[in-house]
Amino acid sequence: MTNQPTPVEHLTVDQRIAAGRAARAAVPRSGHAAWEPSADRPDPVALLEGQAEARVPELVPIRYGRMLVSPFTYFRGAAYPMASDLSQGPNSGLEVQLCGDAHLSNFGFFAAPDRKIVFSVNDFDETLPGPFEWDVKRLVASFAVAEHQRGSSDKQRRRVTAQVMKSYRSAMATFAGMRNIDIWYSRITVDDIVEQFVSVVGKKGRAKFDKSLAKARTKNSLKAFNKLTEVVDGERRIVNDPPLIEPFIDLFPTLEREGIEQFIVEQLHSYQATLSGSRRSLVERYGYVDGARKVVGVGSVGTRAYIVLLMGRDQSDPLMLQCKEAQQSVLEPFLGASRFSSHGQRVVEGQRILQATSDVLLGWTDTEGFDGVPRSFYIRQLWDNKASADIEGLSSETMRLYAQLCGWTLARAHARSGDPIAISSYLGSGDNFDRAMVTYADAYAAQNELDYSALKAAVDGGRLHAETGY
Repeated sequence: MTNQPTPVEHLTVDQRIAAGRAARAAVPRSGHAAWEPSADRPDPVALLEGQAEARVPELVPIRYGRMLVSPFTYFRGAAYPMASDLSQGPNSGLEVQLCGDAHLSNFGFFAAPDRKIVFSVNDFDETLPGPFEWDVKRLVASFAVAEHQRGSSDKQRRRVTAQVMKSYRSAMATFAGMRNIDIWYSRITVDDIVEQFVSVVGKKGRAKFDKSLAKARTKNSLKAFNKLTEVVDGERRIVNDPPLIEPFIDLFPTLEREGIEQFIVEQLHSYQATLSGSRRSLVERYGYVDGARKVVGVGSVGTRAYIVLLMGRDQSDPLMLQCKEAQQSVLEPFLGASRFSSHGQRVVEGQRILQATSDVLLGWTDTEGFDGVPRSFYIRQLWDNKASADIEGLSSETMRLYAQLCGWTLARAHARSGDPIAISSYLGSGDNFDRAMVTYADAYAAQNELDYSALKAAVDGGRLHAETGY
């Protein structure tokens, strides 16, 4: 594998429109509506078991416990089974940089480098090039699953999934007519959302939105520092809250603190080499203080995720980084290996393409861990004014607005990495593809319910062990 870029063919607009129409002729839009498991469909529970082999054994039961909370949390953790299912469906051949796990909870707010709060995709562990509709199907299916869980009517559920698709299609048509550099700079900020939000939910809803936004604005390294650290024997240390947070000194009891510190500092130097010069200079101003393993997410549970406390000029200048293990993308068994030899780099490069604007401290490192096993990690700020949607607390009107935001955002990500003209040509100006996706979302949400029940049965029957309450 090579990290070198491949040559790009530059086609005319007419040629790109023709490519989209040719793809439509080869793979009709209506063909995407169907979902029916094949007779030889892999057992989704067996796929999850296979994933667990590369994860921290004592954390895997927590992953299953979190997936069992609801059909939606199961869906969040089941990116691999769905990737397997997508590989059996039609393929438009119109390639983009896929998020790989584009469900509705993987969109949200965070701070851009200019400190404006923007809305974009915010999870890229599974990113890989592939057909654009794989992301679209995962997104619309996530809304269908969520609406089932919220107790919405069939009509309301279909209105929401149709809104995702209408927004995606109309945004892609807009991007198809834009200059490349204007697509690259496009983004949604909080200011862009507020007026439309207020018109939908009124003053009461605006007050709730403002409260959530104010909370996001304070969710940063300083807040993480205050919440996740304490003073022990006069030294600032990360709290010990097993199994969710375990400091390195407790996680690796056979090692001395000095040895752990030397190892982490070496990894930080490797990470700093992946940053641009100015950002490297910024990180170099901070010194290592402490580190811990911290369990995060649903699908990510069991991968090695660490937090590192660094300190700058004094105790009022903390910086907390998250170092998250990057394993093979769930898409790779079906779409082929990444061109990057480092999975950390795969994640970082994908994020820089797809996200409206990325963390200035985003980088990666490849290392042999304390156990001597080669691993890859990507590193970013732990909290940088992040906030995501509480789907249970959204009104029907707000859910449709959120669906619109996610559809636009995914289209923008795809337009930056793929060919918006060809994709828009494939989608067309009518709602044929929209209707196909609404049908697909309903069918796959029903499949998700069955798969969730299969995981529950595997736990109830003793095949798997789950730990709840974490």
